[in-house]
Amino acid sequence: MIDAGHATAGDGRHASGEPAPAGDEAALAPVGASPTRIADPRLRHEAARACVWVAIIGLAVLAIYISQSLLVIFGAMVFAAMIDGGARLLGRVLPIGRGWRIGIVLLGATAFFVWLAMFAGSQISQEAAQFPSIVNRQAGELIVWLRGQGFAISGDDIQSVIGQLMSGVGTVTRALGGIFGGLTTLVLVLIIGIYIALEPRLYERGLAWMLPADRRVGFYDTASQMAATLRRLMFGRIVGMVFEGILTYAALALYGVPMAALLAILTGLLAFIPNIGAFVSGILMVLVGFSGGVDMGLYTIAVYFVVQTFDGYLVIPLIAKKTVDLAPALVLAAQLVMGILFGILGLFLADPLMAMIKVALERRARSNAAEGDPTTREAPPAAHA
Repeated sequence: MIDAGHATAGDGRHASGEPAPAGDEAALAPVGASPTRIADPRLRHEAARACVWVAIIGLAVLAIYISQSLLVIFGAMVFAAMIDGGARLLGRVLPIGRGWRIGIVLLGATAFFVWLAMFAGSQISQEAAQFPSIVNRQAGELIVWLRGQGFAISGDDIQSVIGQLMSGVGTVTRALGGIFGGLTTLVLVLIIGIYIALEPRLYERGLAWMLPADRRVGFYDTASQMAATLRRLMFGRIVGMVFEGILTYAALALYGVPMAALLAILTGLLAFIPNIGAFVSGILMVLVGFSGGVDMGLYTIAVYFVVQTFDGYLVIPLIAKKTVDLAPALVLAAQLVMGILFGILGLFLADPLMAMIKVALERRARSNAAEGDPTTREAPPAAHA
């Protein structure tokens, strides 16, 4: 609303017809061109391009600076995909609301870990207390055997290498709370993952709202394909973990291998990490096996190869054919980089992250081909002389 006492006409007078005061005339005078305006349109265009590049570089630097927090958020998304996959499976047999199905999935997972802690906790804790001494003793015997074969290896060298490898394990956890960083990271992943699983569309719409209107349909398609791929990938991973854990325990307990339950749990957990997890679990299994003699050691080697072969040639192909197919060398390279940068959390999330990147790139390539991008056309065959 305009104040009647100060309203003026276009000729510098008040609405009543009286001349405007000198102060009002100065306020109505034109201010002229801005000194920051670039008159040359070509310079304005180049300045705008420079601002865009500065913004991109700034966002890249910000992403690197907060990369640890972003990785924790991605871990929460992976956990949410697991919950969502379980809720969708329950939806095929239970015609109840999504919230109830998510509650059943979380309750079932909680009940499993409570059972594991109550009924198997005492046995596993006893085995875990003996496990380091057995591994160290067997590693020492291995070093002695290697020295007998002419290799110049000392225990100090092994400890130094192990210390360097483990130095990066706590990168994320130290950043999130020092000695309690691991628990803090786990709690954050669980809480954020549950929120995302309860209302995934809410966060999807929030991200789409920040995009241009003509890009939102493509974003929804890409996000839907990523979510489906991640659900199948995690389903296959969980099936592989359960299968390897149960089969390993049955085979080791049948022969009387010590610490069969602990080795089975470690094998199942490490199965979440492709390639590296199987290798580490195999080394631990063989070291414990040889503590009971050569025959038991050879048996554990056979168990390891049978479990990994059956899982690699039957279980994984049946599930992986419906998910993204990643080259083993690419996964290993990603695990190497992520492990160095983010420690154990990076190792766990390297495979899902590469799968999401591949889905996004494939979706982008199909979009470019549909739009008639000339770079996607195949080159004509060379003429023969």
